[in-house]
Amino acid sequence: MRKNMVVVEGSYAVAHAVKVCRPNVISAYPITPQTHIVEDLAQFTADGEMNCEYMNVESEFSAISALIGASAAGARTYSSTTSQGLALMHEALFNASGMRLPIVMTVVNRALSAPINIWNDQQDSISQRDTGWIQLYAEDVQESADMTPQIYKLAEDEDVLLPAMACMDGFILSHVYEPVILLEQSLTDDFLPAYDPEFVLDTKNPMSFGAFADPGTYTEFRYKQEKAMGIALEKIEKIANEFKDIYGRYYGGLIDGYVLDDAEIVIMAMGSIIGTVKDTIDELRLEGESVGLLKIRSFRPFPADAIRKALKNAKVVITLDKNISIGKNEGALCTEVKACLHNTDNRVPVIGFMLGHGGRDIPISMIKKIINKAKLVEKGIFIESEFADLREDLA
Repeated sequence: MRKNMVVVEGSYAVAHAVKVCRPNVISAYPITPQTHIVEDLAQFTADGEMNCEYMNVESEFSAISALIGASAAGARTYSSTTSQGLALMHEALFNASGMRLPIVMTVVNRALSAPINIWNDQQDSISQRDTGWIQLYAEDVQESADMTPQIYKLAEDEDVLLPAMACMDGFILSHVYEPVILLEQSLTDDFLPAYDPEFVLDTKNPMSFGAFADPGTYTEFRYKQEKAMGIALEKIEKIANEFKDIYGRYYGGLIDGYVLDDAEIVIMAMGSIIGTVKDTIDELRLEGESVGLLKIRSFRPFPADAIRKALKNAKVVITLDKNISIGKNEGALCTEVKACLHNTDNRVPVIGFMLGHGGRDIPISMIKKIINKAKLVEKGIFIESEFADLREDLA
């Protein structure tokens, strides 16, 4: 396998993965730290390596609006964005989902302003969790690239037909250079069939998309979106296994465990922090600590049943969030995990820690400090959720 590896930037690996998925239309508007992806795609197009319509647009709102039109006309579509750019798309994200258009977008996660900050956390995509888009989170560069054809296949499944975000942590993954296997065109052609939607905008067969819906029909549109998310739960697992059969790589479907089976303390997290958590667990296991990891790969749809089964032996659950619901003093993962366990017999304590906002470093010592706090839960839960890495003068 090593002989097939090349050292490239994370953004290049994702752009290359997009190229071999053969999109018909790409829209691009620059914003750090996603710009390198669309720059690489522009270069591929200019060099004749891609046969697609590449559009430079005047804003992120234009970028998603252009893709809504293209997707409705039957095109396989792609864009990438981040932070305030994703926030600017907010209104149209609902349109894409409500019209059941399988647009694929890489979200290179970045903090939201103000204050202005260009570094990583996951507040941008988490803030769009209720727009009806599928959200998958990648642990490393290889998974970020490999996630691209998987998420196209999921979004375009005729029983799903929902837009999807492939989320990767800004700079930590987008700008790092590391060995990866670039996706092979022939294998990707076998894995991902050409997009051939049943319903498209066509002057020869006119139909309406996103039309007016009165109170007599509107609810059923939302119901069908939710049903499609439920179907996606099964498809994510199936597609991850199909990818493994063809490419030989697997990152979990909805979730993935790391020394989880006998773990009494279970850490739950998403994205690139997973690597640091695994290194921490390796050190603590050598010291006899019973600690494991439950990686959340799919945040939308949220894999409640899979989480319940995975936590059946846990005595304490720690959630790590690079986001905050201000006014709730919790990250989104913490809130969702508590909710999915509440009406079950498994009333394992769940405590949440928010950290890494605006790109603040998360060292192994920080994870160990959190685990030591979790051990105190056996005496009672005194704090359900807190910032783990506040400066001492503000703590």
